[in-house]
Amino acid sequence: MTISGKQLIAGNWTDGRAGNFHGVNPATGENLEPAFTAADEFQVTEAVDAASACATEFANLAPAKRAEFLNACADEIMNLGDELLERVSAETGYPRARAEGERGRTCGQLRLFADWIVQGEYLDARIDVALPDRQPLPRPDLRSFNQALGPVAVFGASNFPLAFSVAGGDTAAAFAAGCPVIVKAHNSHPGTSELVAQAIDKAVKSTGMPAGVFSLILGSGRRVGAELVKAPGVKAVGFTGSLQGGMALFNLANARPEPIPVFAEMGSINPVVLLPEALKEKAETIAEGFVGSLTLGTGQFCVNPGLVLAVEGEELDRFIAATGEALSKVGAGVMLNENTLSGYQSGVARLRDQDGVEQVAAGEAAGSEAGFTCQAGLLTVDGKNFLANKELQEEVFGPMSLVVKCRDQQELLQAVSALQGQLTGTLQCTESELANYGELVEVLRQKVGRVVCNNFPTGVEVCHSMMHGGPFPAATDARFTSVGTMSIARFVRPICFQNYPEALLPDALKNSNPLNISRLVNGEKSSDAI
Repeated sequence: MTISGKQLIAGNWTDGRAGNFHGVNPATGENLEPAFTAADEFQVTEAVDAASACATEFANLAPAKRAEFLNACADEIMNLGDELLERVSAETGYPRARAEGERGRTCGQLRLFADWIVQGEYLDARIDVALPDRQPLPRPDLRSFNQALGPVAVFGASNFPLAFSVAGGDTAAAFAAGCPVIVKAHNSHPGTSELVAQAIDKAVKSTGMPAGVFSLILGSGRRVGAELVKAPGVKAVGFTGSLQGGMALFNLANARPEPIPVFAEMGSINPVVLLPEALKEKAETIAEGFVGSLTLGTGQFCVNPGLVLAVEGEELDRFIAATGEALSKVGAGVMLNENTLSGYQSGVARLRDQDGVEQVAAGEAAGSEAGFTCQAGLLTVDGKNFLANKELQEEVFGPMSLVVKCRDQQELLQAVSALQGQLTGTLQCTESELANYGELVEVLRQKVGRVVCNNFPTGVEVCHSMMHGGPFPAATDARFTSVGTMSIARFVRPICFQNYPEALLPDALKNSNPLNISRLVNGEKSSDAI
């Protein structure tokens, strides 16, 4: 396919009217062709209006029809072949294997959602039939299910050009829920975004979806993104990125005459707690796995392990020494763009300047060649300084981690208690320690969305039970995940019908159960007709 540099608005490819920009190869610093046009506020409005116009039609489609569309999106993305993989690598610096893996994850989650919505569980259909003879008061006929919210604005993530971008988890969940989507593409990978949008556009047309069900907008995140969030027709926002960016959208959404939910996943430092017996048994093995997790993808994951907490002593010294040895063999890595590199360098410098912080290990130094490359590293600080300084909890997006050397078990518990909300918390421990450190484990559970035991947080499996979210500031709402089939819940709301004519009810609530789904009928699960 040819990359045009245009916007896709309700099935029509059109030039933006607010200037031009280029994608950049982060490995070389060179501009990539072609130039891309940026949308103006009127084009944003056009996309939102088209989404609003078809929202009811799309929401009322049978789940099987939307499943057909989701599968077609996956098929068309695969049909892009090598062109997509090559563009991903050119715009991100990721190796081909990473691009292939992310493409597989993207298409896999589209197919997972397709299979799930046909089963109907996400609808949470409930029926309590009328009891006209009940004493002392009769009960009316009451039926409820989950209804699509309406058009969703999705913001592409810089670090996942496929899996958290144009056809990524937010878009797949919104489509599955029955919501049209307007994607604000990330400027770091505009060519990748357009290719995927071309694939979705083909799927829209081949499955007979309404044209307004999908649009792709390019341009300044601050300007175009703000217009998108403020547009009255938008009913929810999906975002993966920085705390600053997520909170900017959250504040805009809550300042509207009609506030809307912003489901923002904003990253974290993902603490790794090393307990004494585990360190004694396998400090070197833990260090090897830790370095692999820390430097995977040049540390550019929202679940990158940016903090280690442990009690000081010989075992922790062994871990630090083994980590340093492994890090020394890690080459300089390519970061996604110039801003990401600048943020990493300034974040590392800020950490180094804090009281008591020392750098104890580093990877190979970045060369002087063009491109956006960085050096991995490991810092240490004692527990007292960590507890006294909130700045040591600020995320540094990249392959740098801070080891907190606590004086004793009590200080370790204090350090875990002082943590802000996180996406993940990891425990390296023996089974007996997991039982004996019950208070610490319980505190950690209150801080995170996912507890990882004797593993590492990178590698977010897309499945039914995954929770990718957490207490603020990891996410704006700890009740929801941005990965897995539970993520559909962000884009639906329950609606109840009382004494509604049976023939006019949504199919999910009709007596005959035409969708053949499991429903809660008078408090009991059943797939039978009533």
